[in-house]
Amino acid sequence: MEFNIDKYKLKSQSFFDMLGPNEVQYTKDNIIRKEYKKGQVLFKEDGFSKGIYIVKKGKVKIHNTGGEGKESIIYIYKKSDFFGYRPLVANEPNPVTATAMDNVVVSFIPKEVFESLLNTSNLFAKKLLINVTSEFSVWINKITLFSQYAVKGRVALSLLILSKVYEGDKPANFITINIGRDDLAAYVGTAKETLVRMLRVFKDEGVITSSGTKITVVKPEVLENYLNYF
Repeated sequence: MEFNIDKYKLKSQSFFDMLGPNEVQYTKDNIIRKEYKKGQVLFKEDGFSKGIYIVKKGKVKIHNTGGEGKESIIYIYKKSDFFGYRPLVANEPNPVTATAMDNVVVSFIPKEVFESLLNTSNLFAKKLLINVTSEFSVWINKITLFSQYAVKGRVALSLLILSKVYEGDKPANFITINIGRDDLAAYVGTAKETLVRMLRVFKDEGVITSSGTKITVVKPEVLENYLNYF
């Protein structure tokens, strides 16, 4: 299997790139800056959305809770990503919860501003539809592929995906992922104890290094090879 990381990470364009000059100014005139501490909830599952969010600083996890109260992280948004618009378009409750993974700053665009843009700009509506489709494909690809692998393969894939999430604007040879073990276990879809054992295996094999919550992938090609066997 030839591994293609682009299938598992969102390539959304800038929110403002989807707008004309007048729409950009209108939006900026109505933006609200919001700050969240680590662990604070931006919006809750089953609640109705009050607007959309553009990440300016930090990372936000999108997650839901299973029948036994077990958290599952579906995606992690980084700087410049925007989210929270699909429930507004569908006029449905939020299917997920959004929580700050560290100290987060967002630009909040109120519901009425977003709906005004959607109703007056065919170009914006078209570009947003493309973005919705792309986001949905990424989520489905992750869920589908994760269901095909045992834990070791899921951990390998998770580290490859998160390396891109944490890459930042300037790609480096080795990417450090700063994520708590509880969150990583929820992203992988396994127990924390199992995750820790798998990370120890990767560390002993020289594939990663780790210190506290930080994990550095030093041999991504080995992680890709794991995906051929699990």
